[in-house]
Amino acid sequence: MNTEFRRAIVPKEIRSLVVFDHEAFHEFPADWFDRDAWEAYDSWWMIVDDRKVGCCAFEPHVDFQEDIREDGKNPHLRGSLYIVTTGILPSFQGLGFGALLKRWELLYAHRHGFTRVVTNTRKSNRPMIKLNERFGFNVLRTTPDYYEEPREPTVVMERRL
Repeated sequence: MNTEFRRAIVPKEIRSLVVFDHEAFHEFPADWFDRDAWEAYDSWWMIVDDRKVGCCAFEPHVDFQEDIREDGKNPHLRGSLYIVTTGILPSFQGLGFGALLKRWELLYAHRHGFTRVVTNTRKSNRPMIKLNERFGFNVLRTTPDYYEEPREPTVVMERRL
C-alpha cells in the first residue's frame, strides 16, 4: 500500500475538496465547508494507492474558541494548531486510515514547531473522540448547541506536544 500526504492545490482543487467533504460527511450537510472556507484553510489529502481517501485542514496559530466567544472568532495563539477537519471516505472507515491520518497530523504539528493541537467534533462522533483520546487528546470542554441540523454539542479537545 502506497500512502502519501499532499497539500491541496487551492484554488485549483477546491471543487474536489467540496465534493470530498460532502461524501465524507454526507449525514451532516450543515457541517459542510463552502468554497470560501476551503480557501481559508491549509488543506491536505491522504492518498492511498492513488486514491484520495482522507482529507484534513489546519488553521495555524489560533485557539479554537468560536464556540464560546460572542463574535464567533478563533483568536490568535502562537504555537497552537487548530485541526479544522479530519475526514475519511465512508468506504475506508474502520480500516485504520483515521489513525494513520491522525498520526500524520500530529507529526505535521511537531515538525512545524507547534506545541499544542486543538480540535473539535460533534458529541455523537464517538469514533473521532475515541481516536483523539487514543492519540493523547484531552477534553477541554463541551459546548451545548454548537452544531445545527441536528442541534448538538461540540467536544473541544487538545493535545500538548
